[in-house]
Amino acid sequence: MERMWMVRGDSGRLFDDFREQNAVALGWHELADVAKPGISKDEIASVYAKRRPEYKKGTILSGSSQVWRFVNEVKAGDKVVTYSPSLRRYLVGTIKGPLVADPNPSQPGMSLRRSTEWLGEVDRDQLGLATRNSLGSTLTFFQVPASAAAEICAALGRKVDDDGFVSAPIFEPVARGTALEEESREQLQDLEARSFELIKDRVTALDWDEMQELIAGLLRAMGYKTRVASPGPDRGADIVASPDGLGFENPRIVVEVKHRSGAMGSKEVRSFLGGRHKDDRGLYVSTGGFSKDARYEADRAGIPLTLWELDDIVRALVDYYDKLDSETRQLVPLKRLYWPT
Repeated sequence: MERMWMVRGDSGRLFDDFREQNAVALGWHELADVAKPGISKDEIASVYAKRRPEYKKGTILSGSSQVWRFVNEVKAGDKVVTYSPSLRRYLVGTIKGPLVADPNPSQPGMSLRRSTEWLGEVDRDQLGLATRNSLGSTLTFFQVPASAAAEICAALGRKVDDDGFVSAPIFEPVARGTALEEESREQLQDLEARSFELIKDRVTALDWDEMQELIAGLLRAMGYKTRVASPGPDRGADIVASPDGLGFENPRIVVEVKHRSGAMGSKEVRSFLGGRHKDDRGLYVSTGGFSKDARYEADRAGIPLTLWELDDIVRALVDYYDKLDSETRQLVPLKRLYWPT
């Protein structure tokens, strides 16, 4: 019987490193010297509390529980999945080796490590809503529910036995007493993470013209006036934003929008930069993300250049939603939720 675990990897920022190094890992370098098979949850929590006295009890218990499970419950042969928020893609593999603990790893976030054989990738859009929700927990490490694991493996052309899986954490009733505030905060963080992924799903479902209008609407909400290019050759400028709307007043922001066309590389970034004036400001939008070479190219660009991927679009959408015009809001309708604090 196979089990499947989710390992987020520094909120997805270690996705490429996991893939390239054939491994999954947790951080918690403070616990690497004591994280040995057979250690109890209480022992881990005691060490964690002493080494991180500034942390609240709920944070200590949550972290020590995740470390304990990674040390004691994960076995060779278990399935594992990690997620890239920028690519909106799950990487699925099989645990192959024992735990390797390093208190001072060469790369942050890799203190507790297990070698992994990667089997393939699954796009988030291939999965049903229930599965996507179950994978949206804010925890760094948890066991994937049976139904979600089965659907992920089915997307890879594999089948698993549904029996014996333990569901990933979902909302629990908020306890009364001194833990009320801490549990409420953790539930809110979990809800925010799930909501963020659902908004990303809605944004991804837009067609290219709608995406272009969404970006233009966001720039207007930020205080700029925009000119959107007509369909056809645009010479690398889908949108021009400026204080006067004509591009005569600085800053003149030239925007390129790429939607659902895969990660943009250094060649595409160089092409965009090639048509820019020295006083221009650049905004390159790619819902498929950017390669490492593309980011390097942007860093050494001769003009200020900002790269926006899907997460950046959604953050801007949430931050400026109240200032969006009605036409832009209709592209991604959202409702405000109030939560006790």
